[in-house]
Amino acid sequence: MGGKLSSRLSKFTGGRGSSLPGVVARRIYAKTLSELSKQVKKGTIMVTGTNGKTTTNNMLAKVLQADGQRVVFNEEGANLITGVTACFVRNATLSGVIDYDYAALEVDEASFPKVVKEVKPDMVVVNNFFRDQLDRYGELDKTVSLVRDALKQLDDVILVLNADDPLVAQLGPTTGHKAIYYGISQQQDVGRAAVQTREARFCPFCGGELDYNYYHYSQLGDYNCPRCNFARVTPEVEATDVEITLGGLTAQVCHQGSCSAITLHTAGFYNLYNALAAFAVGKLLAISVPTIQKGLEMYTPAIGRMERFRYHDKPALLNLVKNPTGFNEGLATLLSLPGSKDVFIALNDNAADGRDISWLWDVDFEILTEQLDYLQTFTCAGTRAEEMALRLKYAGVPVDKITVVRELESAITATLGGQADTAYLFSTYTALWPAQSILNRLAEKEETHAVGLSSVS
Repeated sequence: MGGKLSSRLSKFTGGRGSSLPGVVARRIYAKTLSELSKQVKKGTIMVTGTNGKTTTNNMLAKVLQADGQRVVFNEEGANLITGVTACFVRNATLSGVIDYDYAALEVDEASFPKVVKEVKPDMVVVNNFFRDQLDRYGELDKTVSLVRDALKQLDDVILVLNADDPLVAQLGPTTGHKAIYYGISQQQDVGRAAVQTREARFCPFCGGELDYNYYHYSQLGDYNCPRCNFARVTPEVEATDVEITLGGLTAQVCHQGSCSAITLHTAGFYNLYNALAAFAVGKLLAISVPTIQKGLEMYTPAIGRMERFRYHDKPALLNLVKNPTGFNEGLATLLSLPGSKDVFIALNDNAADGRDISWLWDVDFEILTEQLDYLQTFTCAGTRAEEMALRLKYAGVPVDKITVVRELESAITATLGGQADTAYLFSTYTALWPAQSILNRLAEKEETHAVGLSSVS
C-alpha cells in the first residue's frame, strides 16, 4: 500500500514513479519483491547485458501478450532492484496479489546478483557485454564475472545467449546451464566494423588471441580461439540475408531448418539482435511464428530507443547513448539515413550517466568525416557540452559546424529549426527525459510508429 501511494504521489508531483515505489515498499517490507514475484503463474524471464535490454524486454513482452498471456514487465527500463520492485508494486492489487502469467524483467548487470537472490528466473537472456560507465561498473571483466557468478548460483534456468559475443557465449559452458544461442550470419558490410574499437580480443578460457572470420561490430562476429578451440557455436536462431532499408532492415530468421522473412522498421542494425532474442524466447515457449510476428508488430520503441518525432515535415530521432559501442552504432545508423542531417548531442556527467566521460575518446567520431557534406550542424548541450564539442573538433568535424548551447531547450530548438532533412538527437541518460519532454512540446510524437512496425512472415 505504501509503495502504491508513493507511486501516485510521485506522478502527482511530476515524477515518473519508476523506482520510488520500490524504495518505499522495500523499506516497509524487505520481502516485497520476493513475495510478489513468487505469484507469477507460468514463469519469469530476465534480460541482462549492456546494450539493448529495454528494447529486447519490451519486444519479448509484446510477443507474450500477442500469445494471450498477461505479462508484468518494467517497460520504462527502471532496471535496478528498486525499479524491478516498483514494477511489481504498481501491478499488484491493494491486497498484494499479482495476477500475471509471466514476468519479463530487464535487470541491470550490476544489480543482477541482487535481483536473482529474490526473484527466481526460469530463463535469462544475455545480449552483450561492453564497457559501460567504468566508474560505476568497473572494468568489463568485473561485469562479466558478476553475471556469471550469479548464474552459477541458480538451478534449472535456461540461458538465451548471443552466439556472436564471445563474452556472452562463454556463459553456456562456464555455468553449466542449458543454453540456446541466437546470432547473425556473415553480412556484407564489414568495412565499418573492421575499424571499430574491440571490447574483447582474447579467449575467455585460455587467454589466447581470438581469430575472426568477420565482425558485425565491436567484438561481435564469427570468432575462434586457435589455442583451445573455443569458437562461435552455430546458433539455433540465426538471421541471414540482412539488408538495410530506409528506416529499418530486412532479414531471414532460420530456426530448426525453417526460415522466415523478418522486417524491422525501427532503425539500427543492432536492433536485429534484440528481435532475435525475443524470437528465441518465443520459440522456447512454443509460440508460433505468426504470433511472434504479431507481437513484434505491437512493439513501439521505448523512450530514447530510436524514438521518432516529426517537427513540421522534418523527421527527428531521439537515441540514448551511454558507452562507446552504443554510440558507434548510433553513429552508424545516423550515417545510414538518407539526406542531410542536423545533429544534437547532450552530454551529462551526473551520477547516473557516469562521472567519467573519458569513454568519449573511444567513440569512432572520426567516421563522421566521411559524410561531412551531409552533416550540416552539430549542437552540443548538457553539463559537459564543451568537452563534447572538443571531441568532435579532434575527430575532424569543422569548427564552424559546431555550436555549444548548454541549455537543452534552446539547443533542441536550434537543431529542429535547422535546414537539414532530418534532426538526429543523441542524449546521455539524465538528459534523455528532459529532451523527450521538450520534443513532446515542440514536435509531434509518432505514437503509432508507422515506420517502426516490425513484421515476421
